[in-house]
Amino acid sequence: MESDVPAAAAGAKPVTRPNGVDSARLSNRYDVAIAGGGLSGSLIAWRLKTLRPDLRVALVERGETLGGNHTWSFHETDLGPAADAWIDPLVAHRWDRQEVRFPAHSRLLRTGYRSIVSERLHDTVAPALGADLRLDAEIERLDADGIALADGEIVAAKAVIDARGQRDNSALTVGFQKFLGQEIEFDAPHGLRDPIIMDATISQSDGYRFIYVLPFSETTALIEDTYYADGSAIDHDGVRAEIASYAASRGWRIARVLREEHGVLPIALAGDIDAHLDAAPAGVGVAGLGAGLFHPLTGYSLPDAVRLADKIAHTDDLSGPALSSLTRDHARTVWREREFFRLLSRFLYYAAKPETRYKVLGRFYRLGEPLIERFYAANSTKQDKMRVLVGKPPVSFFKAAECVDEQSWLERCWRPRQAAE
Repeated sequence: MESDVPAAAAGAKPVTRPNGVDSARLSNRYDVAIAGGGLSGSLIAWRLKTLRPDLRVALVERGETLGGNHTWSFHETDLGPAADAWIDPLVAHRWDRQEVRFPAHSRLLRTGYRSIVSERLHDTVAPALGADLRLDAEIERLDADGIALADGEIVAAKAVIDARGQRDNSALTVGFQKFLGQEIEFDAPHGLRDPIIMDATISQSDGYRFIYVLPFSETTALIEDTYYADGSAIDHDGVRAEIASYAASRGWRIARVLREEHGVLPIALAGDIDAHLDAAPAGVGVAGLGAGLFHPLTGYSLPDAVRLADKIAHTDDLSGPALSSLTRDHARTVWREREFFRLLSRFLYYAAKPETRYKVLGRFYRLGEPLIERFYAANSTKQDKMRVLVGKPPVSFFKAAECVDEQSWLERCWRPRQAAE
């Protein structure tokens, strides 16, 4: 889950060869240079190297490994057969069912679920790039001609893609999905067969709260405490205590914590996608969360990362101007196609009281499985949208009505409320 705001932003100085830099520090010119080795950047690099092995592709990542310390999940119906086939080597865990739990009902959904972990991502992508992968490399600045590293190296390229995760979201209005998860080894089998995508039977606080559980083996599981919140702050110690309490309530005795991950994902409510993209460095391609490529309500980013990697790898023109136009046009199109999901996000964050937001999701999970599958794939039909909206959603009717027009809601409702707070 890419959640870091990059150091470089709009207005960065052009990447020119600085005085005194030895010529050995100027890389041979690449066809494509990608800044950011998270999920999106890694998938683009890997897909290009797989389908276009003749290309020189550089990937620059500030961390010691690709992907950081994260888990990315998706539903088996999110991608389609062709994408499933090429992404399959990255899948570390898979299940053929998933479960949700709410105070009024529980449900077992017969939709498969898949997870990719950062270790598998690194072990697959890094060998494909070889010496063209730069790890532990701090980016000083970038532009359409290349990437300047803090150690003086210039990664020159015909085309540059910025995939460094979240950046300045001032042109977008977002809520937050924040989480802290621990991969835990228990001292006995936990007995859980299926992943629990949402367990909202727990006490509600700081917005809509649920526990997310992925059973990795008979004695290990990832337990995440997740919040759909108005603020981005995470009480790390408090959340760790809640995870331990949840495990104890299930009768699971913790032997040790294997690792911990945390993040803050944007939930899109409204915004000016053109202004957001225009704030990126001129002539540079955009990708990932920084391009607004995530599901507006669920925060899932893997399906969008896969689709963009495929789109880039199959385009004929990989020149800098062409890639900049292609990725920005793609991001604009995706944003505009997802107006309905931002409407639902506004219902959740504005029309529903924070302590009752769980009721909105509980109602949604009473709908048909095919509708739920299309929703997660961001491919809802007109009939799906009507079905989600009809009836009596557990939100204020008058506040819901104010949410319908995105720009009007932003000017008349959200900004005044934020100013008052």
